[in-house]
Amino acid sequence: MGFTPLAGTRAPVRVWTDPYAIEAQAARQLRNIGALPWVQGVAVMPDVHFGKGATVGSVIAMRQAVSPAAVGVDIGCGMSAVRTSLTASDLPDDLAPLRSAIEAAIPVGFAMRDDAVDPRRIRGLEQAGWDDFWRRFGTLDRKVAQLQTRAQRQLGTLGGGNHFIEVCLEQGGPDDGRVWLMLHSGSRNIGKELAERHMAVARGLPHNTGLPDRDLAVFLAGTPEMEAYRRDLWWAQEYARRNRAVMLALLSQVVREAFPHAGFDEPISCHHNYVAEESYDGVDVLVTRKGAIRAGKGDLGIIPGSMGTGSYIVRGKGNLDAYCSASHGAGRRMSRGQAKRTYSTADLAAQTAGVECRKDAGVVDEIPGAYKDITEVMAQQDDLVEVVAHLKQVVCVKG
Repeated sequence: MGFTPLAGTRAPVRVWTDPYAIEAQAARQLRNIGALPWVQGVAVMPDVHFGKGATVGSVIAMRQAVSPAAVGVDIGCGMSAVRTSLTASDLPDDLAPLRSAIEAAIPVGFAMRDDAVDPRRIRGLEQAGWDDFWRRFGTLDRKVAQLQTRAQRQLGTLGGGNHFIEVCLEQGGPDDGRVWLMLHSGSRNIGKELAERHMAVARGLPHNTGLPDRDLAVFLAGTPEMEAYRRDLWWAQEYARRNRAVMLALLSQVVREAFPHAGFDEPISCHHNYVAEESYDGVDVLVTRKGAIRAGKGDLGIIPGSMGTGSYIVRGKGNLDAYCSASHGAGRRMSRGQAKRTYSTADLAAQTAGVECRKDAGVVDEIPGAYKDITEVMAQQDDLVEVVAHLKQVVCVKG
């Protein structure tokens, strides 16, 4: 499709959807971001929608600065997936027992573990670096020091909201019917605690007075505040990655117990709320992707739809205009409150027909109708990624 420039901004803001279709609040946010003196440029994904401070579905390249609100509070939130050797014919007609087994193995919602995860007891889990990872907890912001036990007990747990675990079937192509496992989660409460503390610090710094939106406050390179944020940020991003790795290993174990002959390919994993150090046109920048994945040339990524539609495994095309990025999903077209006012549990049941999942009032805000059409989102970014596989869920676990 290509991009359309957003008019009236200091830095270039390139939009991969119809600019006139962007909600007014989100468009105002994008113009505020483009006005910041540290911004090199902004790429706006087709799943764009209003967020706190920075727009969800935005990729922001900054010189010598970073805005914690442009990362989001769920630092390191992202996706993991693995293709199995199973096919649709291996699955039973009744998938409720499989869903129950997944929910028994992986705590969801506000639930946490009784004890911290022992990596040595989980088959297929990366064993390296755990001692150093937890040792670095003591270097984090002192105000979260008392949260280590909670952080340890939440590792390997799903959370709620739009986080999910799915069993999917590949659609079409030579591997039609192949079973995939997929999940979406992040850094749980510890990432949120760290993010909110640093956002509060940034808002109080003198160089951030007079900003069009106080939530866009930044840290500047070479300052102790930036150093402290980067230290906590890198740790939280690693926590999110390890959290997904634990869950994917446990999910694989559930499937292995149900289907002893199952085999598993190499997993795919990608953040979509994070910071990376990158260089474009010879300029070193800090790139924040808030609701966006890296789509460098050849990079494998995951772009989910909603709990009743489907998802895509993609390969990046390395589009430099988009800072080598793509959307992180379908993106919401209505708020959670509006979704609850608009839809009923009967609507939810109809829109998730054929999927073994919750169909109660507690997840109506996640109904497919509350999200944009994932096929349209994919069509708008065909210059950013190519589709490797189209997946459709048959089991969806939510908190």
